Amino acid sequence: MADGIFGHPFRRFFWSPPIFREWSGSTALMDWLESPTAHILKINVPGFNKDDIKVQIEEGNILQIKGEGGNGEPHEKDDVWLVAERGTGKRGFSREIELPENVKVDQIKGQVENGVLTIVVPKDTTPKSSKARNINITSKL
Repeated sequence: MADGIFGHPFRRFFWSPPIFREWSGSTALMDWLESPTAHILKINVPGFNKDDIKVQIEEGNILQIKGEGGNGEPHEKDDVWLVAERGTGKRGFSREIELPENVKVDQIKGQVENGVLTIVVPKDTTPKSSKARNINITSKL
């Protein structure tokens, strides 16, 4: 039963390092899909174009995504807003995501289309050397 609850894909949330270092409470909602060859992130960024969005890698494997600006609703200077629940003007968002160790951070690609930012993070399929090593034990130090 525990395997069904805490098994893949939920194992990452309970036993791995945190996936999200920071969440700004922004409306940039995200889906994260893992395929055999890559991690694919899809983030809602309505009103933002590629020049408004900055994606970078920090501290080895932290993917930082920031959006500043974006297009506000067009309006005439004499218009008076009566209700503005969807936002009116400049806004921004910020997300920081800790990527797994088995990715090729130098080959990350991204594109914005129809208000969705898609980031593809290829997996590194080369086998890693074991981090375990034998320690020689002697009778005297």
